Amino acid sequence: VQLQASGGGLVQAGGSLRLSCAASRSTFSRYSTGWFRQAPGKEREFVATISWSGSSTYYTDSVKGRFTIARDSAKNTVYLQMNSLKPEDTAVYYCAADILGRLGATREAEYDYWGQGTLVTVSS
Repeated sequence: VQLQASGGGLVQAGGSLRLSCAASRSTFSRYSTGWFRQAPGKEREFVATISWSGSSTYYTDSVKGRFTIARDSAKNTVYLQMNSLKPEDTAVYYCAADILGRLGATREAEYDYWGQGTLVTVSS
């Protein structure tokens, strides 16, 4: 499965962006999917994940209430709606798929396929 992340860009603090993660195969609908990010000079960190059914979601504390992960299985796409963006949200954002469909997977090692990343820059 190939994943294509898109939607990044430059936005002012307080603004919004929606990231998309499009998959090349329909089997993607059976995988749980997560978003990770890597800020300059920092390690990649977990942001959010969604179950294959879309019924369960999990977020890191720093984005709760601001980010929403959702999926459209008909389009083989997972979205990350990011509102009230802060400068500390600046990072390259990656989507990833877990073929085992685990709930609440937060570690990189639990994901099997990765997208190429999309850059989000939040100016103050």
